[in-house]
Amino acid sequence: MPAASAISVLVVDDQLTIRALVRSGLQQLGFKDIREAADGEAALRELLAKPAHLVISDYNMPKLDGLGLLRAVRAHPPFRTIAFIMLTGRADTDLVQRAVQFGVNNYLVKPFTVQVLKEKIEAVFGALTA
Repeated sequence: MPAASAISVLVVDDQLTIRALVRSGLQQLGFKDIREAADGEAALRELLAKPAHLVISDYNMPKLDGLGLLRAVRAHPPFRTIAFIMLTGRADTDLVQRAVQFGVNNYLVKPFTVQVLKEKIEAVFGALTA
């Protein structure tokens, strides 16, 4: 069981309010190392500066969208093992299939509860401890 406090997370969303909601949920679950980026390009710069264990990324963003970020993460050997959860307001089956094709680990539909966030993360990492 990994401790939530040992998992570093990068939250990527162009909306500050969504980043704040995800950060708050993660903090309630015991996560301590949480960084943020406003788009896919900024996220890649963050990951190059300091890799994360988990990326929670919105799909629809300017500059580089979530699928583009996922593809870039999976194409860069040092990042290939980073867990990736796609966050979106669209439960679009085509989008889900494309994300799965590019190696997404899980999918989170907005709006979400802290319990659902926990379940999606635990589906990737196993049961979390505080």
